[in-house]
Amino acid sequence: MIISEWLYRVHRFDRRLGSILPVFLLILLWGLFFWRMLTSAEADQVSFTQGDFSGQFFTFAGYQYARFAQGEVPLWNPYNNGGLPFIADTQAAVFYPPRLLTLALANLSGGWTYHALELEALFHVLGFTLLMYAFARRLTGSPFGGLTAAIIAGYGGFLTGYPLLQLAILEAGVWLPVAALGIVEATAAPRLRYSYLLWTGFALGMSWLAGHPQTSFFLTYFLAAYFGFQVFQRRATALQWLTGTAWFGVVALGIAAVQLLPGVEYLSRTTRVDFGFDAKDNGFPLHDIVQMIMPGVVSLWSPLYVGVTGLILALIGVWRRRRDAWFWGIVALLALLWGFGGNAAVFPALYSILPGLRFFRGQERAAYLVVTALAILAALGITALGRWDAEREHLAGLRLRLALNRSVYGALALTALVFMSWIGSANAYGRAFSAITLAAAAVVVCYLLISAAVTRQRRAPLLWGIILTLVFEVFTVNMNHDAVVDPLQPQEQVAVSAPPPVASVLADLDGVFRVDGLRGLTANYGSLYGLQDIRGISPLWLAGPYAIVEGSLPDERAWELFAVRYVFSDWMELPVPSEIVETGPDAFGVVNLHRLSAPRPFALILYDTWITADDAEALTVLADPAFQPRRTIILETPVALESGEPTPAQVASFAPERIVIVTDARARGALSIALPYYPGWTAQLDGEPVDILRAYGALSAVIVPPGRHTVELLYNPMTYRVGLILSLITWLCLGIGGGIAAIRRISRDGSS
Repeated sequence: MIISEWLYRVHRFDRRLGSILPVFLLILLWGLFFWRMLTSAEADQVSFTQGDFSGQFFTFAGYQYARFAQGEVPLWNPYNNGGLPFIADTQAAVFYPPRLLTLALANLSGGWTYHALELEALFHVLGFTLLMYAFARRLTGSPFGGLTAAIIAGYGGFLTGYPLLQLAILEAGVWLPVAALGIVEATAAPRLRYSYLLWTGFALGMSWLAGHPQTSFFLTYFLAAYFGFQVFQRRATALQWLTGTAWFGVVALGIAAVQLLPGVEYLSRTTRVDFGFDAKDNGFPLHDIVQMIMPGVVSLWSPLYVGVTGLILALIGVWRRRRDAWFWGIVALLALLWGFGGNAAVFPALYSILPGLRFFRGQERAAYLVVTALAILAALGITALGRWDAEREHLAGLRLRLALNRSVYGALALTALVFMSWIGSANAYGRAFSAITLAAAAVVVCYLLISAAVTRQRRAPLLWGIILTLVFEVFTVNMNHDAVVDPLQPQEQVAVSAPPPVASVLADLDGVFRVDGLRGLTANYGSLYGLQDIRGISPLWLAGPYAIVEGSLPDERAWELFAVRYVFSDWMELPVPSEIVETGPDAFGVVNLHRLSAPRPFALILYDTWITADDAEALTVLADPAFQPRRTIILETPVALESGEPTPAQVASFAPERIVIVTDARARGALSIALPYYPGWTAQLDGEPVDILRAYGALSAVIVPPGRHTVELLYNPMTYRVGLILSLITWLCLGIGGGIAAIRRISRDGSS
């Protein structure tokens, strides 16, 4: 009995070691790939380069941090685009759980930092590789297959390129393995196990919470197709497919409803509504496919690159016709053709028939599915090599070796051709020569290793050699990419405290006002420093404010309507009376800080009206130099006002979601407020509800009677409240269900 128990424990330990070793290796590879971002040696540190990561995601997350640290939910953001519904801006990812964890840890460690968000991105890459390993191992039954898929998906050209800087793409995409694993488990038994689709719904919901709807859109359609493939492969019915798809779709909707419902409401009022086919058909040029072998020779990014080793393994996976191979091959092919956008026929054909497709630009992001599918195919390929029967499959082995032999000759011939071109023009062909040399070396090594693998019984060392070749390739090309990282410490990228010119404006505590931060402030740094900017780089703009700020109107009209007091500009003189109060540098040179001599008040009572329900006509009126917006308010509906002179109103208190204004009108007038008109804002006059009118085609107004009154504006949208209730119910049900399942599992394991 003692010997039997000892042998059982040894067997269990050996199985656990076989499972732990690949996980340890993946953590080690992650540390190696990002070691310069993780090291404590200051001289070796690098950080994510400035761009969307710093100007969009870091600044918005900084605003989240500030609001949550104060115990407040950031529903509205007054600091960019003249004001925007923060909860509805998808890339803000207000309730994305990993972001909330990042903010909590930053608060415990002393405050918000650039490196905190970098670590969030890096741990998402690590999580993705571990999850991809789990999924591919389950699919192939091989640790080599799991490792291969994890390395390609995690360190190929897609995930290590712009998704690291476009954080929402990264975080929305990493949930695919969990979602797909739920489908595999749900369809593994003779009868569908719908409970496992909770994994799929949970992962899909987390993807939608992460803040990049296009990536989640790709994932949603992929999961519906993958579930259909698995269901019909087991000869289930269409009704079961529809039921299962609806089941995990409802769970995903419930999880993300708190952001999805406000997001849909917002999207219908942004500039995206007016985008047509020509604005959305951009994608890869057809010749970009060359970068699957020679990365970096066509463009800055090579998102289709999975290494020559990865391509060879993927082709073997297709050739061997292993289970699921044809599905993943079709996914890779369709996603590749989709990624060409208007340069190929697939996207134009789908544009009018696929629900939701009209909302998204940048079709090259379909590379997300291309690389994922190639990673799984490569996993199937290396698994086939590991199970090769050298005696029974001798003829197939000869064919494979012959194909690889021809590939070697082709690679060497192409290398020689590029070498001759490089001799003639080293500057023009230097990158191409480096890329083809690496590719040719990989082909030669793969030929030697794979040829040996199909003729020998002891293959594990050869498979490890193939994986090491793959690691060498993708790490050589993608590690510390110049377009991703700078040789700077994180704290040198962005100053968390306001720089001098911005600090000077923040020191002005006289009332509520805005700035024009096209220069000097730039990007979304108004959100980081708490300075109300009429500009911003968030991809979603309310159509009305955008037309005023970024349209054809003169800048001084935008300054007037949005109550701008300060303008950052390299001009020495503005088109309106102003004075330069400070000078300082920005990324583009010297910038002057202008203070306008007579800025418009944030709230102003007007008595003259111009009535039009046509936004185009409103813009035409505003463009007329003779029109005086400080005397006349443009409204959509006729109102009865009395005559009088414009009267400033006092902003008694100002908070993002609550504004209190005290009026003292001489007669019945329209209180013009430099606040974007948006559903969810409500107004009360002396405690009684009143309507908010749309002014100037973009802003808000309230009719006020004569005398002293208090107007209170509150932002608490119905979409947020309904979404919050749905999400809370969903999370509660998942928590209870998960707890019950865990108790049953523990009880079952204990009894066994």
